[in-house]
Amino acid sequence: MAEPLPPGDGETAELLARADDLLGRLESLPGPTAQAALEAVRVLTEVYGEALARMLDAAGPALAARCADDELLGHLLALHGLHPEPVEQRAARAVESLRPAVRERGGDVQLVGVDGDIATVQLEAGGCRSTAAGVAAAVREAVLALAPELSDVRQAPDGTRRSAFVPLDTVRTRPVPSGSPT
Repeated sequence: MAEPLPPGDGETAELLARADDLLGRLESLPGPTAQAALEAVRVLTEVYGEALARMLDAAGPALAARCADDELLGHLLALHGLHPEPVEQRAARAVESLRPAVRERGGDVQLVGVDGDIATVQLEAGGCRSTAAGVAAAVREAVLALAPELSDVRQAPDGTRRSAFVPLDTVRTRPVPSGSPT
């Protein structure tokens, strides 16, 4: 069995933050030179995305899964729409990884869902407002680290939970005779 890729470190976060900052500064510049530079970045990103897709096709699903587990490579796969794990699954995994620590502090957290590029979480923090704010920030950071294509992580209003309703038709094991009440 192959060795797992090394876990991400602070350098990855710093590089991503620096790239984001530089692109933001470039976007704020007026004029055709700035627009040409942004277009060059977009085209290079598309070229690299196509190259990455071809590499993953040649490498197969096992390597794709290993790459997806690496912080930087997972980010790159998500950027190009190539991540093998759906965004909602990654967001749920991030929330679940924090759940024991949140419960230890008397609270709870769960993913309500992902709608477009926004994840919604139900957060019950068992403490003061500053604790709740810290937990919310940690949840946001964890979700966006595993699902960087999301633009935000929001808290659901109190009382909002994922429905536990299961339609009877989905669990019925034998057909209902015609004329019988359902």
